[in-house]
Amino acid sequence: MLVNVFTRPEKRKVYKKLIVDEIDKIGIQSLGIVALLSLFMGAVVTLQTAANIDSGWIPKWTIGFTTRQTMILEFSSTIVCLILSGKVGSNIASEIGTMRISEQIDAMDIMGVNSASYLILPKIIAAMIIFPFMVIMAMACGITAGAMIGSSTGVISLTDYNYGLTYYFEPFQVSYTLIKSVVFAFIITTVSSYHGYYTKGGALQVGQSSTRAVVYSIVLIMIANYILTQLLLL
Repeated sequence: MLVNVFTRPEKRKVYKKLIVDEIDKIGIQSLGIVALLSLFMGAVVTLQTAANIDSGWIPKWTIGFTTRQTMILEFSSTIVCLILSGKVGSNIASEIGTMRISEQIDAMDIMGVNSASYLILPKIIAAMIIFPFMVIMAMACGITAGAMIGSSTGVISLTDYNYGLTYYFEPFQVSYTLIKSVVFAFIITTVSSYHGYYTKGGALQVGQSSTRAVVYSIVLIMIANYILTQLLLL
């Protein structure tokens, strides 16, 4: 399928509007759920860390440090992309699967259109463009929520929290997270498109393809997460 997607693409002007539309469907329409989850996760990590600091030997700024590391290294990339694999992946698989069983894809092929490239390539490009921005937003929301809930509940001052945020900060960790988001975007769109593109049967099979797309995407994201961590951080 990927050979068909990349070896015989349509003209560039055909993809411009398609890519913009896919950025809206894949990214813009998912901003709400990503922001909401990130806000609550940042707040919860801050409170849980504060609740587990029982010893006076552990400084308060550890709360800010832990929130930063959690949001940057794992939640904003891996967990957010796992959530998006359910929302975005299932939509892609069901959309393309419906087109397959209604013979719209067959009609494209008869007209000489490379259906795989026309339907799938804009989704891949759009996801790889918009996912890093969503990850950056998730980082900002989580860290900001942690600061707000920490200061408002009195568990940590903003001065200590900000010190923890800047303590031993490695900028490459942000690059590592953005690299992961691009890889995960590619996995979600290609796996979901594959299961939708090769759907056979009727409406029941479209639902089954959508479920398989989400499951396979999650498994591959976790495998890719391990490999990228091994390659980039160790």
